[in-house]
Amino acid sequence: MNNWRIVTRSGLKLNIRAVTSDDDALLSDFFHHIRPEDLRFRFLSSINEVGAEQIRRMTHIDHKANETYVAFSEDDGVVVAVAALAGDEAKQKGEVAISVHADHHHQGIGWEMLTLLADQAAARGLKTIESIESRNNHEAIEVERNMGFAVSSYPGDNTLVLVSKQLS
Repeated sequence: MNNWRIVTRSGLKLNIRAVTSDDDALLSDFFHHIRPEDLRFRFLSSINEVGAEQIRRMTHIDHKANETYVAFSEDDGVVVAVAALAGDEAKQKGEVAISVHADHHHQGIGWEMLTLLADQAAARGLKTIESIESRNNHEAIEVERNMGFAVSSYPGDNTLVLVSKQLS
């Protein structure tokens, strides 16, 4: 299993690894430290809590088409981010999603996690990564634009946008 040590632009040192089926409690605790609006943006619904079944779908995965990564602060071991990559059956596209701990915004964590997801998607042979975002999720859309993602209207729902990036 791969592990990564990454230093963000703010100097925060992260240890990142793929989740295991033993990480349900770890992720459950992490999602209690996500701002309510970030939960809404991540799950595109007005949930107050990430349920056990949603956690299970992140931790009990095949590790081939799908992967969930967990990032820990090297300083104190706190989980600061969870990022997911879900590949399609045709192995052409992957959907990405990232959640960052409420106390750790604006430290470059989202940028680094998205970079890792793009690298891992490319290593798996995926051609495109994309994310469906609330049009109101200005912070995430700005990060994605700065990383070269194209932003377009989401078909059939003017409250959403599709951000996508072609991988080389």
